[in-house]
Amino acid sequence: MQQYFGERPPSPRSVLLAEVAQATQRLADAGVPSPRNDAEELAAFVHSVKRGELHRVPDADFDARYWEAVARREAREPLQHITGLAYFRYLELQVGPGVFVPRPETESVVGWAIDAVRAMDVVEPLIVDLCTGSGAIALAMAQEVPRSRVHAVELSEEALVWTRRNAEGSRVSVHKGDALSALPELGGQVDLVISNPPYIPLTEWEYVAPEARDHDPQLALFSGEDGLDTIRGIERTAHRLLRPGGVVVVEHADTQGGQVPWIFNEECGWADAADHPDLNNRPRFATARKALP
Repeated sequence: MQQYFGERPPSPRSVLLAEVAQATQRLADAGVPSPRNDAEELAAFVHSVKRGELHRVPDADFDARYWEAVARREAREPLQHITGLAYFRYLELQVGPGVFVPRPETESVVGWAIDAVRAMDVVEPLIVDLCTGSGAIALAMAQEVPRSRVHAVELSEEALVWTRRNAEGSRVSVHKGDALSALPELGGQVDLVISNPPYIPLTEWEYVAPEARDHDPQLALFSGEDGLDTIRGIERTAHRLLRPGGVVVVEHADTQGGQVPWIFNEECGWADAADHPDLNNRPRFATARKALP
């Protein structure tokens, strides 16, 4: 049996904690919003384990690959671009350059929409997701409303690569098209239209986090001087697609809470327009119902 004299060699667990702590500090100094989480996620990714299994990683395995990944995150490359994965509700999605990375805030938007569809007296609800990007919203709706028929619309060819990859084998129908003129064949038939459109004002470019500004596609971020150009177009598309009594759900910036419900006004054929908070109690999405004749 090998004997140790003096100090015992560090255990794999202590090495792991030291390495992750060092990475956490580097990421914090770089301004990464969740440095400890990201340091652990990168360690788990590099060593092909779950975060809860990091204690199984031998100290010898903490090599250059980890520090290369940390350096990329330190430069504010999105964590999801490094790992190639994004988690959204119950989904694991493939993402990368060319597609918008889904955010946790959008999960509350989808949760509201799922509850709204379930409350409808419709056997097979028809749902349209405009500006679908990775397909996160459409796939979550299809997964959690099992008898729904879901159509996902995306304009960008680069984003569609990821949409189609994620939607493969699902019940989601993917369409290349402009959200402002999409799916004319479904006019007046849809039960719910949902969208996480671009909504950042062009004047706010310099204030956008580097992960989004430098890596998310510009088409998915910015929309006119006040950020509401696409939402105004979606209002018209939603009114064209929805049946009377159908519902629209649109995400917006937390600074736009007082503006978006006014776009869905009575004069345009809407009822019950309202704003709703996200999990941080910030105004995050607007809903409205197409008025009955």
